[in-house]
Amino acid sequence: MLERFNAALDLVEDAIRAGEALDVVVLSRCAGTSEHHFRRTFSSLAGIPIGEYVRRRRMTLAAADVLTGELTLLDVAVKHGYGSTEAFSRAFRAVHGVGAGQDRRTRPRLVSQPRVSFHLTVEGSSSMQYRIVGKQEFRVVGLKARVPLIHRGRNSAMEDFVEGIDPALTEQIGALSDQEPDGVVSVTDALDDSREEGSELDYWHAAITTGPAPVGLEEMHVPAGTWLVLTTSHSPYPEGLQQMWPDAYAEWFPANPWRTRPGPDLLRAQWHDDDTADAELWLPIEPDPT
Repeated sequence: MLERFNAALDLVEDAIRAGEALDVVVLSRCAGTSEHHFRRTFSSLAGIPIGEYVRRRRMTLAAADVLTGELTLLDVAVKHGYGSTEAFSRAFRAVHGVGAGQDRRTRPRLVSQPRVSFHLTVEGSSSMQYRIVGKQEFRVVGLKARVPLIHRGRNSAMEDFVEGIDPALTEQIGALSDQEPDGVVSVTDALDDSREEGSELDYWHAAITTGPAPVGLEEMHVPAGTWLVLTTSHSPYPEGLQQMWPDAYAEWFPANPWRTRPGPDLLRAQWHDDDTADAELWLPIEPDPT
């Protein structure tokens, strides 16, 4: 699978160097998977969304043309796929922190985005504990908030949201659970397609149940499907739990004939006094036909 993803990244590089637009649907077909899985895999492994990577690579190559001064700014903009110097300058500033004209005059430090390629390392790796679970339709019932996506480190918005919930209400939510993952779980859904740091998602403090939502709680219907369940024990919080997603995309999916499908991610965690946690990560999956 990673070979086909790297072939798609070769297409990305060719298009960037030619100043051409990119279609993620075409890239996902080259990778032999769905657009949803391609976006999820890239952002999980590379740490940035595919759109942000393309923008950084374009501006990395454009910086060389800006610095040489052999082309006008308009020529540089057109060469790299922009229709105006204004649009090009906005993109340039977003990546490098300075305007393209200022760059020519002052020669400040610039940002370089290297090419991305994916490699599977098996030396010294340990077996990943997982199971495949089929679930009937269920409800996510609880409270939700719109919070920013943080790839690494503590997410204060999530923590403030949970800490602001009355413990009695949390106990009520947990009592609604009638299936796995049991108890109170963290559910993430409705992520922005870019998966850019700071973009927003729905974060649920909820239970998985077949019953309706009591007054005062919200619910989300989830259709029947297959789920990948990954487990970890005594992982540092929050880094160890956040690492479960990259591990899934770097190790499990390349080794197994499955891909992700649209749906919420479910995380059940039990914390220890030493700032570690045992966790189960539930990802919605479907057979990969490739």
